[in-house]
Amino acid sequence: MFALEEYTRRLEAVKKRMVDEGVDVLLISNPSNMYYLTNYSAWSFYVHQMMVVTLEDAQPLWIGRQMDANGVAKTTWLDEHHIIAYPDFYVQSTERHPIDFVANILTEIGQSRRTIGIEMDVHYFTALCYERLKHGLPNATFKDTSSLVNMIRLIKSNDEITYMKRAGKIVESAMTAAYERVQVGVRESDVAAAIYYAQIKGTKEFGGDYTSIVPMMPTNENTSCPHLTWTDRLYQKGDFLTLEIAGAYKRYHAPMARTMAIGTAPNEVKELAKVVEEGIEATLDFIRPGIRAEEVERIWSKTIGKHGHRKSSRLGYSVGLSFPPDWGEHTVSFRPGDETILKPNMTFHLMPGIWYNDYGVEITETIRITDQGVELLTNFPRDLYEKPMLSIISDEHTS
Repeated sequence: MFALEEYTRRLEAVKKRMVDEGVDVLLISNPSNMYYLTNYSAWSFYVHQMMVVTLEDAQPLWIGRQMDANGVAKTTWLDEHHIIAYPDFYVQSTERHPIDFVANILTEIGQSRRTIGIEMDVHYFTALCYERLKHGLPNATFKDTSSLVNMIRLIKSNDEITYMKRAGKIVESAMTAAYERVQVGVRESDVAAAIYYAQIKGTKEFGGDYTSIVPMMPTNENTSCPHLTWTDRLYQKGDFLTLEIAGAYKRYHAPMARTMAIGTAPNEVKELAKVVEEGIEATLDFIRPGIRAEEVERIWSKTIGKHGHRKSSRLGYSVGLSFPPDWGEHTVSFRPGDETILKPNMTFHLMPGIWYNDYGVEITETIRITDQGVELLTNFPRDLYEKPMLSIISDEHTS
């Protein structure tokens, strides 16, 4: 948990933005934003919960399931008057909805006729939530504030950067574990298990957290599909694969992707990897505070375009604190049209993967914008790794 001053500073920044956007009450359903303001990190986001920020109150108000209220009390800086629990008969009921309970609380505390900001475009606020909120608060004015807190999270404190650097150390260990485990005769699932072990074990100095996305590790022609995970298939001679994973420390993430082969990689994969590496170097040399996000993508596209390649998806996105199902912050992207000015202590997943119909190459870095340029939050070889083949492993599933 950060110092109380850190949370009060964050809360004041949120309230200032609420005033700027004409919002009296902010409803937060994104667990990342709840954690950012209070340190609450339990796996309770699979049921409806809500955090309420008003301009008048010095603390946010948490409203959620009864069995989770004690977890809020034990892990956050909120006092007992700001933790309100709904009975368990609200959970997955066809007769009542937790948002009905939230609406009643807002009415009781005199906030039913205000301009209320809601996170419309998050995974945890459903269409039914919105319908029940409108029904329960017919005199309120609603405004979409999906990115209000997220935008404040863009610039990290020094303590947050420390957490992300620790996550970077963890992902280095996890990628090393994957490199060591991949071999002819080994199951994809065994490699995934080695990654998970390293992610959670962490280092001698600090343990790891669960990551918001599972290991993505497609093989051969499936490397054209970057979000495929693993199977129980045995690796074979000549296989090539991409590995996109992350390290996480106290919910702060450092993603990284690499491409490897068992034996010699196909020529087209080798050539594409060289282009991607060249593009990464040119892009990293260019990044500095004061430029626009779209300019980062422009220099990348110009570099790979000299070799006849193009990338249709964004080059990267803001990253840091997150909960499943995504480690991105859903704010700034390196792509045409994003005019956000880069500032020190913004952090991004630089994502220069290129995918064609039958193969792909993925080599990525988590970066921090510094006062002068850019800092890598991981230290791991970027080149295409061609692993020497051993004899086929014959013990059952390996161990």
